[in-house]
Amino acid sequence: MGILWGNGNIYTMTEEGSMAEAIFTEQGTIIEAGEASELEKKYHSRITERVNLNHATMLPGLVDSHMHLVGHGERLMRLDLSEMKSREEVLRAVRDKCRVTPEGNWVVAEGWNENEWEDSTLILSDDLDVLSESHPVILKRICRHALVANSRAMKEAAVAQDVKEPAGGVIGRYPDGRLNGMFKEDPAQELVLNCIPGITKEYIEAALRMAISDCYRLGLTGCHTEDLHYYNGFLPTYEAFVTVIEKEGMSFRANLLVHHEAAADVHGHGYSYRGGTTYIEFDSMKIFADGSLGGNTALLSKPYSDQPETQGVAIFTPEELKELVKKARSLHMPVAIHAIGDLAFEYALDAIEAFPPEQGLRDRLIHAQIMRKDLIHRAKSLPLIFDIQPGFVPSDFPWVIEKVSSDLIEQSYAWKTYLDEGIHCAGGSDAPIEKLNPLLGIHAAVTRTKPDSEDREIFGEDQCLSVYEAVSLYTKGSAYAIGQEQKRGKIAPGYTADFTVLDTNIFSAEKSNLLTASAVMTVVDGRIVYKSADYDL
Repeated sequence: MGILWGNGNIYTMTEEGSMAEAIFTEQGTIIEAGEASELEKKYHSRITERVNLNHATMLPGLVDSHMHLVGHGERLMRLDLSEMKSREEVLRAVRDKCRVTPEGNWVVAEGWNENEWEDSTLILSDDLDVLSESHPVILKRICRHALVANSRAMKEAAVAQDVKEPAGGVIGRYPDGRLNGMFKEDPAQELVLNCIPGITKEYIEAALRMAISDCYRLGLTGCHTEDLHYYNGFLPTYEAFVTVIEKEGMSFRANLLVHHEAAADVHGHGYSYRGGTTYIEFDSMKIFADGSLGGNTALLSKPYSDQPETQGVAIFTPEELKELVKKARSLHMPVAIHAIGDLAFEYALDAIEAFPPEQGLRDRLIHAQIMRKDLIHRAKSLPLIFDIQPGFVPSDFPWVIEKVSSDLIEQSYAWKTYLDEGIHCAGGSDAPIEKLNPLLGIHAAVTRTKPDSEDREIFGEDQCLSVYEAVSLYTKGSAYAIGQEQKRGKIAPGYTADFTVLDTNIFSAEKSNLLTASAVMTVVDGRIVYKSADYDL
């Protein structure tokens, strides 16, 4: 069965400006792209279906290179705090949620960001206790590197006042020494999170269904996701992926990053790097080198300007980090290291240089925000991908300027510099930390402005990307990050028939139109998995 796709603006992404009139696909593979009349003539006997794009714009399937798919589904299911602009609004929403939640049930909310509040005073346990003492309450910060819990939640989790702070974690206290409910980084957060009931395989499946449906709606044909450590361990989570994507037929390309604590379990069940199923593939070992800028836990080489007493948190010592990279090599895996601060990035490079990947494998450094020229010079000589999140620019500026010393800021969020230096970059959202919509990420990469800002201030104009460069992050860049650049990321013969179809020609329209453009069709393996009811296709 062959399909002829035509009557649209088809951008192949083989090179800038390259277009085709039509595409012929068969059994989920692109056979040829070219002139519509020639393809009609050449494949007439094999064409069983014709798809009229009705002047819409077709791209290779957009892929988010770094997100948390289950977490995004959870965000859709839970109380969302990310759009709230004051601590009072957050407190009201949590109070209202408690009022409609049966006593004793947990209330978990996602996405608070004090940097967006007029009064940035943190919400702590005493504030939450006023709202409810009969519900365990947890509020996760937008970065997911910090949470605040009320006293009932800490009691349910058996976190006593004399609890010892775990290595790589931070437990907050009031001036009088009492726990204030703030827990930063995984080692500390897990003291509370591990006690939340109801994380069943069915719960994970429900989150995945919601998340993948939302991905379809946004034009995403796949993602690179890190979920395998947080939901009752590796196997229940992986089995949920298999159930939803393979058994239920929600075709979606999911590359699973493997948290370092789940790696032994993955291999113990007989799986290995690049193993998996038709749509699900095990990927690099995920390691956290530091935390987040918003929580002042990203590891910097200089003290924070707003908190000079700290330079952030090293989740592991340099030697521990090297041992984790060595562990990955023993399992024949590349690594994907979360490194936001420049000192964390330096530690990651030290570890990779000490234990380089096997021939043909590529490591990735995720986020790569606070940077120095010497680190860029070192990184460009390695088989290394920078896994960047363009949406961090409008989210982090201008408040990040007040946190990080000016000499470090000058070299940071430097997407254009990375590309000009020949460093391969992939683009993602880090959803649910940021909004999933890839067009918002492309807009951020192209304009470096805040979408809702009236003054349209540009943060680092010399680092703005072209639309072609920005789209490449989510197509060719994401494919390169997983070693699939010969199969995905372009519209060319032999490539997978994964397509994103938009209602706007984003290459010719005004840049501001990126904010209102939307996906009208999403295609995976030649099969239409989403079609907008609002567009005549």
